[in-house]
Amino acid sequence: MQLVGESDAGAFAVLYERHTNVAFSLAFRMCGKRAIAEEVVQDAFLSLWRGGSRYDRTRGSVRTWVLGIVHNRAIDALRRGTVHDRGRVSDEGIEERLEAPDRTDQEVGRRDEAREIRAALEGLPAEQSHVIELAYYGGFTHSEIATMLDTPIGTVKGRMRLGLQKLRSQLGPAEALR
Repeated sequence: MQLVGESDAGAFAVLYERHTNVAFSLAFRMCGKRAIAEEVVQDAFLSLWRGGSRYDRTRGSVRTWVLGIVHNRAIDALRRGTVHDRGRVSDEGIEERLEAPDRTDQEVGRRDEAREIRAALEGLPAEQSHVIELAYYGGFTHSEIATMLDTPIGTVKGRMRLGLQKLRSQLGPAEALR
């Protein structure tokens, strides 16, 4: 990583070869579209090339750092897509012609619940929220997460268990959320 920070193209090629497949897999699972996932991975690796000197080995493995950047870029891409789609509808003046959802009160409740869950996730330690996000938003198994994060599977399961216990205590029983 020191060589990548010094703009060594060979070192960057090694970094790319080692991590591009798992980076694309994460981006594709999050975005659901190949073109967007490719753009996310390209943007993430461009960022890595420009900011390779920012890597801090005390905060985790290179793989964890790379996947964190890909994860953040994928979220940004999803947000941009949502905002772009909303803008397109608004620009065309179609919103008056769109049929309103029948169950607006349920949609409001679902959004409030999602906001509450997001806030609770942000309150967890980074290691715990990261494995939960990879499992629930990315659809990865414990063993896949362990491989991605270069962490023992028992550690991943422990972080998941502790994180979910903390979420349960913050959010209350599942029946209360419904």
